[in-house]
Amino acid sequence: MKIKKLHHICIQTDCYEKSKKFYIEVLGFELVKETTGFHQRDYNTWMKLDDFMIELQTPKSGTKFSKWSSMNSGPVHLSFLVENVQKAYNKIKAQGHTDFKVKNGKEIYKVENGYLFKVKAPEGTEIEVRDDADIN
Repeated sequence: MKIKKLHHICIQTDCYEKSKKFYIEVLGFELVKETTGFHQRDYNTWMKLDDFMIELQTPKSGTKFSKWSSMNSGPVHLSFLVENVQKAYNKIKAQGHTDFKVKNGKEIYKVENGYLFKVKAPEGTEIEVRDDADIN
């Protein structure tokens, strides 16, 4: 088997409108398809950024999600590469987001050859934004 590319990640949310708005308005994803009543879920939505997609879905009727924790196994964060970390940070702050990870007293910090920050999406997904990809 030869994998061609990473197609999408599925993110589950119990705050659908806030999460959808975050990925579209803050991170710049394009809404591709929004389906209501999908397999007992209020919403199942596809959003796209270049060749990468997010499938955003609500819980099945009558169920609740456990809150996200970085102590769980599996994916810990999503990382996006930008040209200017400070500009990206300023844009997100200007849109009213305040839930940033603080490291050594700073929200933007140096890691190896670049800078990064981490912000929590409304459903709890940790989003890393960095300006240098040490590994291509």
